[in-house]
Amino acid sequence: MKNLNLEVIANFLGYSSLYLKVILSFSISFLLTFIAIPKIIRVSYRKQLMDVPGVRSSHIRKVPRLGGVAIYFAITVVTGIFSPEMLFEVHFFSAALVLLFFIGLMDDLLVVAPRKKLVAQIISALMIVVGSDVRIHSFFGLFGIFDLPYLVSVIFTTFIIVLIINSYNLIDGIDGLASGVGILISLCFVFIFFRLYEYSMGFLAISVLGALLAFLYFNMSDQYKIFMGDTGSMVVGYLIAFMAIKFIDLSSMPYVMIKSAPVVAIAILIVPLIDTLSVIIIRLMKRKSPFSADQSHIHHRVLRLGFSHVQTAVIICISNVLLIAFAYLIRHANITLMLLALTLAALILSYLPLVIGEGINRNKIKKREQTL
Repeated sequence: MKNLNLEVIANFLGYSSLYLKVILSFSISFLLTFIAIPKIIRVSYRKQLMDVPGVRSSHIRKVPRLGGVAIYFAITVVTGIFSPEMLFEVHFFSAALVLLFFIGLMDDLLVVAPRKKLVAQIISALMIVVGSDVRIHSFFGLFGIFDLPYLVSVIFTTFIIVLIINSYNLIDGIDGLASGVGILISLCFVFIFFRLYEYSMGFLAISVLGALLAFLYFNMSDQYKIFMGDTGSMVVGYLIAFMAIKFIDLSSMPYVMIKSAPVVAIAILIVPLIDTLSVIIIRLMKRKSPFSADQSHIHHRVLRLGFSHVQTAVIICISNVLLIAFAYLIRHANITLMLLALTLAALILSYLPLVIGEGINRNKIKKREQTL
C-alpha cells in the first residue's frame, strides 16, 4: 500500500513538473517577444528600418519589419532552456537556424537576391537532412510507395523543407495571416509531440506558439504595428518544416506507427501549401511564369470580396481547422485516397472566393445594364 502511494505521488509530481515546464516555456517565449518588440519598433523608427509600401503592398504607410528578430530571440532562449538537446544533440539544427536568421535579417535590411536566399535555404535543409539525419524515410504506402532509397529521401526531404519555407513566406501578405496560421500549426504540433512523449519537440513547438501569439498582438495593432519580415517568415517556416518532417519521421518508428502521418502533416500545413499550388495553377492558366509576382494568392481573393485583413485571416484559419478536422475524420481511409480527398477539398475552398467574386461582378454588370 505504501509503495502504491509513493508511486501515485511520484506520478503526480512528474506530471506537475511537466505542466509547470509547459506553462513556464510558453510564458517566457510570450513575454520575451512581447518585451522585445516595442524596443525593436523604437530602433526601427529611429534608424528608418521600415517596410516601404509598394504597388502590391496591402499597407499604405511605412511599418517596421524586424518582428522576426524578437521571434527568433524568444524561440532560441526557450529552446535552449527547455530543449537543450535540440541545440546540441540535433547537431546542425541551431546552425541552420542561425544561417536562415542572418539571411532573413540581411534581406530585411539590405535586400538579398532570391537566388542567394534559395541557396541558403537549401544549405540549411541539407544540414538537418544529411547532418542530423532528420528526413522522410517512408511514404507509408502513399501511391504504393513505402521505404525510400537514401538519396531519394535526402533530395525529397530537402525539397519539402525549402517548399515549406517559401510557402510560409508567401502567405505573409496581410496582417495576422502568417502568425495566425503559424499559431495553429504550432498548436497542432504541441499536442502531437506531447502525445508521442517527444517533449523536446513539444517545447520547441510551445516556444514558437508563445512567440507568435505575442507577435500577433503587435501585428494587429494600429499604434504599434510591426511585420515579421523575411527574418521571421524564414525562421518560422524552417521550424514548422522541421517539426513536420520530425513528426513524419517519428511516425515511421515501430513504437509509434501513425499510418496516415504524411497526410496529417499536409493537412496541418495545408494553407501555405495549397496557396502555393493554386497560385502556380492560376499563373500557368494565364500563361504567366509560376514565379511572377501578382495578386492571385488566397488572401488576395478573399480581400477582393470586401473582407478586412482580420476577417480574411480568420476565414483562412477557420478553413485550415476544417481541413485538419476533415483529415482526422478520414484518417483510417486508404492513404492515397485520403491525400486526394484532402487536396480536392482544399482546392475547392481556395477557388471558392474566385468563383464568388466572379458571380458578384456578373451581377454588378447585369444591374448596370438594366439601369442603362
